[in-house]
Amino acid sequence: MRAPTIRDVADRAGVSKSLVSLVLRGSEQVRPEKREAVLRAVRELGYRPNAAARSLSEQRTRTVGVLLNDLRNPWYVDLLDGLNPLLHASGLHMLLADARLSRRAGHDLAGPFLDLQADGLVVVGTLPDPAALGPVAARIPVVVAGAREAVPPGVDTVAADDEHGARLVTEHLIGLGHRRIAHIAGYGAVGELRRRSFEATMRAHGLDGTALVEPGDMTEEGGYRATVRLLGRAERPTALCAVNDITAVGALSAAAELGLEVPRDLSVTGYDDTNIARLRHVWLTTVDAAGHEVGRRAARCLLDRLARPGEAGRVLLSTPALRVRGTTGRPPAPVTD
Repeated sequence: MRAPTIRDVADRAGVSKSLVSLVLRGSEQVRPEKREAVLRAVRELGYRPNAAARSLSEQRTRTVGVLLNDLRNPWYVDLLDGLNPLLHASGLHMLLADARLSRRAGHDLAGPFLDLQADGLVVVGTLPDPAALGPVAARIPVVVAGAREAVPPGVDTVAADDEHGARLVTEHLIGLGHRRIAHIAGYGAVGELRRRSFEATMRAHGLDGTALVEPGDMTEEGGYRATVRLLGRAERPTALCAVNDITAVGALSAAAELGLEVPRDLSVTGYDDTNIARLRHVWLTTVDAAGHEVGRRAARCLLDRLARPGEAGRVLLSTPALRVRGTTGRPPAPVTD
């Protein structure tokens, strides 16, 4: 049985092929009753447009490449959830790739999207060499989401305000009465912004002498190891401010193994407000890094670039918010003889 054609749809709806094409492209120049007749014929016949033929006629593939720094990061799920609906509503489909695996295999990160003639590219998260996006941006619109590294001209950056978010969570711990606070740091520009904001906030409250920074790698294992080191100090911190939620989960595991109760003996905070932080048995105090909003604004930037290519690059920052849950409380009372 042959697949229905655009001619079959036109005959069933009693209209011309050109009018069917207008309806399928979402044109507003079609009367409502004609549009409904065409859409009804499409449903009844089970017609699906020939994407390859349409790409040739429009010189567009209606696909957008999405290059993720690491598929394992749960914050990216929220970002993609904000990115996809607006692209889909505009007739664009996402092609997903994992930059971490591509780097490990020695592959060109963005090359496959150019080979597939994607209409645009959204880069999600930190890449080791953002300058490599220059040749890509010269050919297709590029938007970077969730990272703060310097990008080539003509590339938009959409992220959350990491300095503001780190200040919120640090001031929350200070407001509870904590003075010995440690930050488990991350890497890249985002990690640097969060670390610097933690240090500046502690300094602004006269606590730079008791502020600690322990290096980490933004993984659960890294958070666990950093916490073991911090809690092994003679004067251990009473609160840990982790660079992200995954790191904070590792910190919670280390505290439990060392016999400490959270938050009675130790307060722990994360950053990103991923679905992990909202699990009832975790219930992590964290910073909502506006992942859904970052994704939605990144999609809007890409659509703007597709409509008006060649404009100067922009930096758009969403405002994060503090989410206080069950892992923070007042510091333990000092032990007296």
